[in-house]
Amino acid sequence: MKRAADLGANVWRTTRVINYTTALLSAPLWLLGGAIPSASLWWQPPVAGMFFFAGQIFTLLALSSGDVSVATPVLGVKILLVALLTAVLIGDPIGPRLWTAAVLSSAAIALLNVHTGARTGGTHAQPHTRAGTTIALAALGATAYACFDVLVQKWSPVWGTGRVVPIAMACAAAYSLSLRWFDAPRRAPGEQMSPAYTRWLIGGAVCFAAQGLIFISSVSLYRQATTANVLYSSRGLWSVIAVWGIGHWFTNPEQHLGARVLAWRLVGAILLLAALLIVLVD
Repeated sequence: MKRAADLGANVWRTTRVINYTTALLSAPLWLLGGAIPSASLWWQPPVAGMFFFAGQIFTLLALSSGDVSVATPVLGVKILLVALLTAVLIGDPIGPRLWTAAVLSSAAIALLNVHTGARTGGTHAQPHTRAGTTIALAALGATAYACFDVLVQKWSPVWGTGRVVPIAMACAAAYSLSLRWFDAPRRAPGEQMSPAYTRWLIGGAVCFAAQGLIFISSVSLYRQATTANVLYSSRGLWSVIAVWGIGHWFTNPEQHLGARVLAWRLVGAILLLAALLIVLVD
């Protein structure tokens, strides 16, 4: 997805492709079964889909408007928000072990992403761009995604995984149709749009949809949103390993960052592994 953005894929087109792909790949989940409840509850999947759609928009806007090193740690607060919303909206108690794991995961995400988006010039780092806007957008994205996770857990017992997830994803895809208005082509007469990013965007959308559906299906099936989010936060560690190992395949320059960044990320990895150990032992 990062490579597609570098080649010209904007937020609106990216969101549309991701949601269309997710809706398509979620269709086989109908085989998991479920039920269509009374008409008085039909509003629930569209509301869940709206939170998913809003989370995507705010997240992509945050990542495109400012520095990744500012946006990503704020997005990591989603883990704490899920724990809080689970207690408030569902009434499930969150024990001290799980709260500790959630806090450690959020801190680990911040450390794993520290300085990744900093722009350097000479020997001094330049200030973050539009930090306030980036923080606000990332916070809205984290809140929307947290609401989505918790509502899927709350409503799954009535609908079933094979109904609530595919319907919510279909609604998100329907909402994405409105984004075509923002994605009107702007080019001179006779100028052709470059398809250079197409394969990266499609490949990224398939990966995004697959991991998203695996994650939310596990939340729906086992109804452990906080635990799932702590485990899912390990993607921060795997992404760092991937950048260092195969980042050059995608023209990603982050593998050449210095020893200071390596040290911070090492601390973040240790905190994240501690959080995962707490959850797994629990």
